[in-house]
Amino acid sequence: MTQATTTQDSTMADGIRTLRDGPILEVTIDRPKANAIDLAASRRLNAVFSEFRDDPDLRIAIVTGAGERFFCPGWDLKAAAGGEKSDEDWGVGGFGGLNYPRNLNKPIIAAVNGIACGGGFEIVLGTDIIVMEEHARFALPEINVGVLADAGTIKLPRRVPYHVAVEFLMTGRWMDAAEAKHWGLANHVVPKGTALAKAREIARQLADGPPLLFPAIKQLIRHTEMVPVHEAFELHDSLDAVQRVVRSEDLKEGTRAFAEKRAPRWTGR
Repeated sequence: MTQATTTQDSTMADGIRTLRDGPILEVTIDRPKANAIDLAASRRLNAVFSEFRDDPDLRIAIVTGAGERFFCPGWDLKAAAGGEKSDEDWGVGGFGGLNYPRNLNKPIIAAVNGIACGGGFEIVLGTDIIVMEEHARFALPEINVGVLADAGTIKLPRRVPYHVAVEFLMTGRWMDAAEAKHWGLANHVVPKGTALAKAREIARQLADGPPLLFPAIKQLIRHTEMVPVHEAFELHDSLDAVQRVVRSEDLKEGTRAFAEKRAPRWTGR
């Protein structure tokens, strides 16, 4: 696997730090003490993920939290006490930018470095590949204050067995990384302090892959997740990202490279 030399570019706004490293965008929630998200931070995350979606030079994103204890505990209750309301305009993709993002067909990796609860756990559920540190813990405690964890209620039963999801939602109990891995909520559980390194390793592997395939995979999964198999195959033929793969030069290059026993040279065309 070869890696090109890239220039890094870092920015910070509203407690959200971004680091651009070639085709990889790192997004860090950096809001001491616990990385809780207020309205400005949520809107900033929405802007960051929208820019990531629309930038043809960016292909993979990693989202993580600053520090060693918290990924994100969700809504900043100090901001709530100061007047923010739950029905605010949190941004086009909802709270944290990943509840219901529009046409975000690029892979996003979560590097969960600690506690992720409430809206923070819903951000994790909005990613595609999840790396958890062994001390990470999760909960949807909204039930304890009479609030519906809407994104969690919609997404969690699609990720874990129904009975597990319902108990989790209705009790607000905590789940550790080992249980999350057991139910398939984590791709990898790694030692404390190493989630970001593992996420970067995966991102570099993806960056070497065929650029047109990842959008096709995400679009096909999203459009066929809850439909019968025969309808899924009918939808397959109608999706733009899938058709771009079918008509691509990369498809021809992949078959040629296989026949010639060499690594393919992807162009994204």
